[in-house]
Amino acid sequence: MAIADQPSVASKAQPARFHPASLDALNFLLSDVRGALGPYLNVFLITQQHWSQTSVGLVTMTGGWFGLAVQPLIGAVIDATHAKRALIIIALSILAVGAMAIFVMPTFWIVMAANSAIHIVGDVFGPAVAAITLGIYGQRQLARRMGRNAAFDHAGNVTIAAVAGAVGWAFSQRAVFLLVPFFAVFAALAVLSIPPGAIDHRRARGAEPAEVGEEKVSSLSVLLTCRPLLIYGACAALFHFANAPLLPLVGQKLAIAHPAWGTAMMSSCIIAAQVIMLPIALFVGWTADTWGRKPLLLIGFGILPVRAALYTISDDATWLIAVQLLDGVGAGIFGAITPLVLADLMRGTGRYNVAQGAVAVMQGIGASTSGLVAGLIVDYFGYSAGVSRGSIRRRHRLWSAGEADARNRRIYPYWCWSCRVPT
Repeated sequence: MAIADQPSVASKAQPARFHPASLDALNFLLSDVRGALGPYLNVFLITQQHWSQTSVGLVTMTGGWFGLAVQPLIGAVIDATHAKRALIIIALSILAVGAMAIFVMPTFWIVMAANSAIHIVGDVFGPAVAAITLGIYGQRQLARRMGRNAAFDHAGNVTIAAVAGAVGWAFSQRAVFLLVPFFAVFAALAVLSIPPGAIDHRRARGAEPAEVGEEKVSSLSVLLTCRPLLIYGACAALFHFANAPLLPLVGQKLAIAHPAWGTAMMSSCIIAAQVIMLPIALFVGWTADTWGRKPLLLIGFGILPVRAALYTISDDATWLIAVQLLDGVGAGIFGAITPLVLADLMRGTGRYNVAQGAVAVMQGIGASTSGLVAGLIVDYFGYSAGVSRGSIRRRHRLWSAGEADARNRRIYPYWCWSCRVPT
């Protein structure tokens, strides 16, 4: 069996036996829960509730900012608690209630409140699953297992996009929100199938191994003194500012041109990207330790302006969906490699999940702000101007983010020794 399928030696010593299929199922089902919302909410509000682009952008931005306010706290809680599975289940419950509220009463304030709650709990999943994975597999096996996590996540996205498209076509766009509580039940069962004893919680937070004695945890100032972490956070903010509004804008454009097929066309856009992301995630998992993190990131970042520019060439539905394939390369690389980069930077500090929260804040600032900015641009200048902004909003400073010397050019685990606070 591949090395990514095997827990580390430390986790094997645990009395409870861990089965990799449990983590596979969790990643698959969590993407189903989250995927039943996202861009479908925007399309529903624009085409069925007849909201303006600015109103939709305001709801998106407000929810994003509420989520950002608690991101570092969420990361700190995940680092500190041994009840990581319970956190995921609580977040699933709130997500299901929010989706039901939108289904029952999609008025402005109800949607605003539900969307804000969804944003607050939605970002629990990524850091918590990454922490559980690190706690089970350890640093040496992390790249391939994270690649496998991302692959199952994308497979779930493809599945929910197809299911949501079928539900929207057979019933209504509004019925899509009922998929959230349905899949939330199965996701909760998947997380409960992971034995709590299989998780090394010291390793899950990036702390020193338990065998060296008392757990060593750096102060929170590590988030400000680690220069590569700050640069990576800035890159993440720029990437999401440019990338986040592209899919909703294209989906809205297709839905307006083809009202009867709005949900199905949005599903086509999502499936197009996710089908590409699945092998990309596996590729990142297999090459991240040999190629290095930085070359892969540069490929992912470089694809984004090309994709944004290509959207403006034609309004044909086939062309727009085809261009969306490029999102699978850029976002696929970024999503799969970010947990690895942060694990490299925070190794030995005990602040892995706080760092995930901090970077999530940065990328959330970019993504949530871009919703309102893109909405205003589209309202006043049209869709082509809205997507064109994505092709000019980045000159990432990634080449300065990594090595202290040429020996570290491939970004090995101790990529940022300066991030470790002396004890």
